Amino acid sequence: ETFLRRTPVLCALRHSRNVGMSALKRFIPLLDRVLVEKVAPMAQTAGGILLPDSAVSKINEAVVVATGAGGRTRDGTTLPLNVKVGDKVMLPEYGGQQVKLDDKEYFLFRDEDILAKLE
Repeated sequence: ETFLRRTPVLCALRHSRNVGMSALKRFIPLLDRVLVEKVAPMAQTAGGILLPDSAVSKINEAVVVATGAGGRTRDGTTLPLNVKVGDKVMLPEYGGQQVKLDDKEYFLFRDEDILAKLE
């Protein structure tokens, strides 16, 4: 009986702690996973010519938004990731897990699936 009376209060307290924080800040990838936001390809050339959608290549560049702590070896030591938050990376054409947070689309990749870091 007392449990039923406390439940709404506890739920409200748990919810109030998360108010004000965006879903992106609360999302922390596990192990060697990397959350990226794909960058839209250029639809205009340097000379100002607008390119049609059929001429624009598939999006394979992204910015790292969040990272996990790193992979683990069999003996339990943590392996550092090759990328950090803010890095611009090249992704494979297919793959990654789509994640929607705050009405924006992100993708979750393993560190080993990222092809290159762009400078």
